Amino acid sequence: MTFLRPAFLYLTLPLLAACNASPGPQAPVAPQPGAYGSTEFPTVVLPKGDGCAAVIGRYDAVLKADWESGNVAERVYKEIQKELEPVRASCSAGREAEARGMVLANKTRHGYPNN
Repeated sequence: MTFLRPAFLYLTLPLLAACNASPGPQAPVAPQPGAYGSTEFPTVVLPKGDGCAAVIGRYDAVLKADWESGNVAERVYKEIQKELEPVRASCSAGREAEARGMVLANKTRHGYPNN
């Protein structure tokens, strides 16, 4: 009986090796532009300057990029844009500190970094 053990091993070895064989390389599935988790991000041009208009413009550019890349739903994007209308009005009226505070509050409410 001991002489059958090596023969059994040699006969079953190819079967066991086939269990671990991979089907071969598969082509990666590329995410669609604008799809959630897409690696293709839109180009973002951030306004320069220290005034409230530049602060609002930078936040708006980031929001737009998030919406275009699919990381923010259109409904949320439109809601935030509506919330920014009084912020823009405060900035246009020369109430710099008030506008900056409103942007900060909006960023906090929607989970954006406050830097």
